[in-house]
Amino acid sequence: MAKIGLFFGSDEGNTEQVAQRIQARLGVDVVELHDIADVTQLEFTDYEMLILGIPTWDFGQIQSDWEEFWDDLEQVDFSGKTVALFGLGDQFGYGDYFLDAMGMLHDVIAASNPARVGFWPITGYEYEASKAERDGQFVGLAIDEDQQEDLTAERLDAWCEQIHREFGLQTPLHKAE
Repeated sequence: MAKIGLFFGSDEGNTEQVAQRIQARLGVDVVELHDIADVTQLEFTDYEMLILGIPTWDFGQIQSDWEEFWDDLEQVDFSGKTVALFGLGDQFGYGDYFLDAMGMLHDVIAASNPARVGFWPITGYEYEASKAERDGQFVGLAIDEDQQEDLTAERLDAWCEQIHREFGLQTPLHKAE
């Protein structure tokens, strides 16, 4: 059975909760969760498929655990892997920096040219600027637990169905919540 490594960083718990919700939908026997604060570069080599979750803090800042791991992350070879991203941000409070950390993470990952999946439409969001927007879409799932928490479950359902297809998973998809 294919295993997916889901790596996340979370200061206040929102990104961790979203990671757990993704795991519940794709299957706890398929997705292994890893807090980025507790990993090394070597743990990325255990997986051909990766999901990486990162929140954006304040004015476009990287979450603290990801920031501490950033130099190590730049040394990871993602070639030959399939990578999906999700990010959390506040589109109204920090609309000029919405999901910037996910865009920066995308750029680091893209340097070693993995297959990238999980791109997400920008419709339904209101923000001024985002480093995570490329060619009219986000580089991964966009979650706003501050302003659009009521849309999170629906977005997770749709994105997990998309990821299930794009990863070519054979296991059943689980409905959660």
